Amino acid sequence: MKKIFIVLISFMAFSNSCAQKKSEVSKVKTKQAMSQTIYDYKVDALEEGKTINFSDFKGKKILIVNTASECGFTPQYADLEKLSKEYADKLVVVGFPANNFGGQEPGTNVEIGAFCQKNYGVTFPLAAKVSVKGEDTV
Repeated sequence: MKKIFIVLISFMAFSNSCAQKKSEVSKVKTKQAMSQTIYDYKVDALEEGKTINFSDFKGKKILIVNTASECGFTPQYADLEKLSKEYADKLVVVGFPANNFGGQEPGTNVEIGAFCQKNYGVTFPLAAKVSVKGEDTV
């Protein structure tokens, strides 16, 4: 009976030690995740093969906007471009086109870029088309 008791005590001590280490690792991971900022992220740009690196915008405010070319708010591109140019030293506007709301952004990245340039002269960064809700979100 003593042998079984000793084995159980040893197992419990080992189990508690593992749980404590797991808890410590979890705290480190949580702390790392909490210490991330927007500047730690990169996203694909609308333009093929390019990336938007948010660390490039340190020292500026970042306005992230969901956009769509066939939406009632599409004229926002003109105002966003004006805002982007007027406050270029303090602000960066980043557009994220998405087709999740009534199919209002059905085009490809190339089509979206051409539309934004032709109709609104957009020069602020646009991310590649994303999905912001549903099963295909990343």
